[in-house]
Amino acid sequence: MSASLISKVTDAVIEQVTEWQNRALDSLYPVVYLDCIVVKVRQHSNVINKSVYLALGINMDGQKRITGYVDCSDRRCQILAVSHDRAKKSRSTGILVACVDGLKGFPDAIASVYPHTDIQLCIVHVVRNSLRFVSWKDYKAVTSGLKAIYQASTEENALKSLDIFCDQWNHQYPKIGESWRANWENIRTIFSYPAEIRHAIYTTNAIESLNSVIRHSTKKRKIFSSDDSVKKVIYLATSNAAKKWTMPIQNWRLAMNWFTIQFDDRLKDHL
Repeated sequence: MSASLISKVTDAVIEQVTEWQNRALDSLYPVVYLDCIVVKVRQHSNVINKSVYLALGINMDGQKRITGYVDCSDRRCQILAVSHDRAKKSRSTGILVACVDGLKGFPDAIASVYPHTDIQLCIVHVVRNSLRFVSWKDYKAVTSGLKAIYQASTEENALKSLDIFCDQWNHQYPKIGESWRANWENIRTIFSYPAEIRHAIYTTNAIESLNSVIRHSTKKRKIFSSDDSVKKVIYLATSNAAKKWTMPIQNWRLAMNWFTIQFDDRLKDHL
């Protein structure tokens, strides 16, 4: 393949990326998953780590849609990537529930743009971070103790399970209990929803499966030559992933029935 042909193909992809980034978005996404991946990019004579923020929305039909991704150092950027019609429409009605990873600043950034959005820390991330330094001999028991917390039927029962966990493990792993208590305000949201809704929203792990596709593509290039090269690879990876999204997420009808009751004033103009 000649250099000129490669250049033409590259330019065509960048045009597609720009067109995609400027496309019109839905006025409301009931659920949006927000996450971050880190890539290495060459900048002048240095190689720096760049954070790429991803936003994966679930639309009114329960279909997964990538609503935006940006690379920047400001954590508010990934929130602005999903603002509807790029600030032309009300940001306060754009998202009902935001599921985020444990990155510091995510909840505050969301609240500043979408003040009426319920914020839920991703349980998968919380548990994974809790287990990072647990020895193999304790792994099964600690995992079971954490499961008793996040699978509790009510917040009251969850707090009781957290107390039991801390009594059992604080002497060995004090940081786990401390972390759960420190982040409880954004963990407890899960207990305000019925069990079947929790399953539809929180256990699909949608953003994780998307990230695995992107990481598979980015691993092939240990260092990117420019920001544009990052955009191209992520755009092509996410476009391929989106081709497989043909069905609504599990239990979506149950979730929407409950949303119409819980968020009636915000959904009535979108039904």
